[in-house]
Amino acid sequence: MESDTIAAVASGMTASGIGIIRISGPEAFFILSRIFQPKKKADVTGYPSHTIHYGTIVRREGGREEAIDECLVMVMRAPATYTTEDTVEINTHGGPYVMQCVMDLVLKNGARAAEPGEFTKRAFLGGRIDLSEAEAVMDVISAKSDDALKSSIMQLSGSVRLKITELREVIMDELAFIEAALDDPEHYEIGNYGEKLLIKLHPVREKLKELRGSFGEGRLIREGILTVILGKPNAGKSSLLNALSGADRAIVTEIEGTTRDILEEEVRLGGLLLRVIDTAGIHEARDVIEEIGIGRAREYASRADLLLAVFDSARPLDENDEEILSLIRGRQAVILLNKTDLVPVVKAEELKRKSGGEIPVIFVSAKEQTGFGRLLEEIRTMFFHGKIALNEETMITNARHLSAIDAALLSLSHVEESVRDGMPEDFYSIDLMDAYAKLGEIIGEDVDDDLIDAIFSKFCMGK
Repeated sequence: MESDTIAAVASGMTASGIGIIRISGPEAFFILSRIFQPKKKADVTGYPSHTIHYGTIVRREGGREEAIDECLVMVMRAPATYTTEDTVEINTHGGPYVMQCVMDLVLKNGARAAEPGEFTKRAFLGGRIDLSEAEAVMDVISAKSDDALKSSIMQLSGSVRLKITELREVIMDELAFIEAALDDPEHYEIGNYGEKLLIKLHPVREKLKELRGSFGEGRLIREGILTVILGKPNAGKSSLLNALSGADRAIVTEIEGTTRDILEEEVRLGGLLLRVIDTAGIHEARDVIEEIGIGRAREYASRADLLLAVFDSARPLDENDEEILSLIRGRQAVILLNKTDLVPVVKAEELKRKSGGEIPVIFVSAKEQTGFGRLLEEIRTMFFHGKIALNEETMITNARHLSAIDAALLSLSHVEESVRDGMPEDFYSIDLMDAYAKLGEIIGEDVDDDLIDAIFSKFCMGK
């Protein structure tokens, strides 16, 4: 832990109803006493923990006092605070200038400006939270959907820590047994231990594989499903994007080829986050600009998690539609038969057959905004087996955690190889300890300072 006192504007430097200046460290109460004049006279440094006080922030220079702002001050004493240190939060009016004035006074009287994420870093270093919970703090802040928020809250409450700790305890028990048996073979039976070890490690490996398998769904929940809309000109792609987003994000006209470049919008659909990309209509390009736009449409389609293929139900299928069908064949895709408010000339059965028979067909009307409930059901079935079991399962959403789990699984597979090859028991210890250490990296054990600094540098200021 650092021994200095840090401070930051925790509410952001924008005009708002309330501005919060957070101070944490051993000098927090002393600094407050230098700049805070309470309405009820009292020794500021003696305030009891978890109390709120009303008064004025004052600037004292040359024997004069100048009021800066009226405020509420919340004081919290170590160790029952977020950082485990003495903490003060000054609640001012939310003007950027007044917040900066108060912040300048705090720095002038002994604090230093906090680095990004330094309050949470101190909470981690103080043992209040582990590294997975610290990372979940930023995930909560950056969550863009209901499901992403629920997943982040679960990790913040310790779901990953509890699972990883449970698995590490099994590994440590076996490490302790091996060491004891090697030191005192007369009192420990180690015959056929290798096979017994594999039996005990089997559920550990299976649970790690389950966690690893959750990463795909976890990534989609956290980052959103990259969704590309494909269709020929005037099929209703841009109208669909506008209907999904609830705003006129894309220009819609009767002129073919209106959309020439990529347009991306984040759409929340029933708790899910879709990163929807509207593309240029697939057709034979008439100029260089259209050719570039259509090329980008094909490129994004190749990288998409989900393809939404839009077909105009009121126009017969043509060679452009055939190309779109070829692009979605064998992919995670949904066929949207649009303009169902008009007289249809295209049948759903024909589209399903030409797409390979596996891709669902949904009747929608971007104009009337119908069919989106069925689309949500199909997406949940396609990516989350019908529903996201956030309340029952621990889900991995962080690539760093995935890498550590992969390394631990590799080490456990080396243990199995050693057993099968008849290697001495002390060989098991090497790989068991490596697996134990790799899992420890997830919760913040056995990690170097550079990694810790890199993780917290990504946090927002004041958190």
